[in-house]
Amino acid sequence: MIHLNVTLAHSLPELALVIGALALILAGAIRGRPQDRLITEIAVGVLGLAILLALGGKSSATIFNGAFIDDSFGRFMKVLSYIGSLVTLIIAQDFLARARIDKFEFPVLVLLATLGMSMLISAANLIALYLGLELMSLSLYVVAAFHRDDARASEAGLKYFVLGALSSGMLLYGASLLYGFSGTVSFAGIAALAKGTPSLGVIFGLVFLMAGLAFKISAVPFHMWVPDVYEGAPTPVTAFFATAPKIAAFAILVRVVMSAFPGIHLQWQQIVIFISILSMALGSFAAIGQTNFKRLMAYSSIGHVGFALVGLAANNEAGVAGVLFYMGVYLVMVLGTFAAILSMRIGGRAVENIHDLAGLARTDGTMAFFLAMMMFSLAGIPPLAGFFAKFYVFYAAVEAHLYWLAVIGFVTSVVAAFYYLQIVKIIYFDETAARFDRSAPALRIVLVATGLVVLFLFADPAPFATAAAAAAKSLF
Repeated sequence: MIHLNVTLAHSLPELALVIGALALILAGAIRGRPQDRLITEIAVGVLGLAILLALGGKSSATIFNGAFIDDSFGRFMKVLSYIGSLVTLIIAQDFLARARIDKFEFPVLVLLATLGMSMLISAANLIALYLGLELMSLSLYVVAAFHRDDARASEAGLKYFVLGALSSGMLLYGASLLYGFSGTVSFAGIAALAKGTPSLGVIFGLVFLMAGLAFKISAVPFHMWVPDVYEGAPTPVTAFFATAPKIAAFAILVRVVMSAFPGIHLQWQQIVIFISILSMALGSFAAIGQTNFKRLMAYSSIGHVGFALVGLAANNEAGVAGVLFYMGVYLVMVLGTFAAILSMRIGGRAVENIHDLAGLARTDGTMAFFLAMMMFSLAGIPPLAGFFAKFYVFYAAVEAHLYWLAVIGFVTSVVAAFYYLQIVKIIYFDETAARFDRSAPALRIVLVATGLVVLFLFADPAPFATAAAAAAKSLF
């Protein structure tokens, strides 16, 4: 009985998500309404409850025979993922209703994907990792192609499915190699055996495992799906892909390398540095010629993955804390930016070209100001939140004597500033284009709220930085 109580106490957010998802499936089927906002509102409430339950956790414990770990690191990343899913549901409603795809299955799929993320973040062995990853991925495959009447969305879903299946196969092959050469699936067990000079099989297993995870965080050279899927999928789905699943994948990547391979850090550190440099470079240069806002944000996300990996490459507590801080700030910036993209409607038709923003400052000063703040923050300009995010990861790299990696990060950040500032220039200095339709109140609230966080985080970043540091400490 005591063991059961401990298990339940440390899996309350997951229980809330699974019960909520099952209940909503039944409610949606019974009500039989093709458009049902009540299901979405309940799903938002379930995610809010999961956030409160995750925040309420205090102690750490490993449950389900060592497969699931509940600790400060996991709770921190779960809260970020839950927030990403919750805000996605809020900003999606107006778009889905206009596109006549406001079906009750959408919030259910988001809940199931979030459950997979939650399991993934807390995975303590390779089997739990794969189960969480597949539950998340299977839901995302459907969500990507949810707008079945749109050829671009169907194409995006098919591309994501094919390439996602390939990455899952690579990850599973790596996991089987690690099990075969170490004799255990537990991260702690692998860590005890993978020390000093590991066998060639363990090295190959590590490479394949990290390749599969690199696909999920959209790091180069496993980024090929990102631009097409981000552009083709419905905009709320793109916002979802850019936030919650990416945070969950980052969480398990950090947990795997820190928990399962601390004794062979030189091996995985080389991989992280390599994909970090490639991601920063491609994300900074490839976005310069983009005119579609969503495609530009796809390359931007690749670049920001590279910046966050700089902190992981440092292989120290400050670096992991920097990664956590970075992902929290990145979540806020991306949600605010996509709230603005969803507000880009002319005559009831959604537009995505950055030149449609021309003269926005003269037609909608509030949206122009907060979108400009998002662009400045994504560029890392002080004293906005994005500057502090980059500062923490670059500082951790300098502490680890990776000076040249920090310099590459700084240079590519300057290059990336070009296309962010170009958008600001279009908003404030170009000739006025057509006026946008009045945006939905939910979109305006999300844009203003995230904009205020980006603007005023500098006033007192200590609480969030302290929470990130405490979460990182639980891994060491």
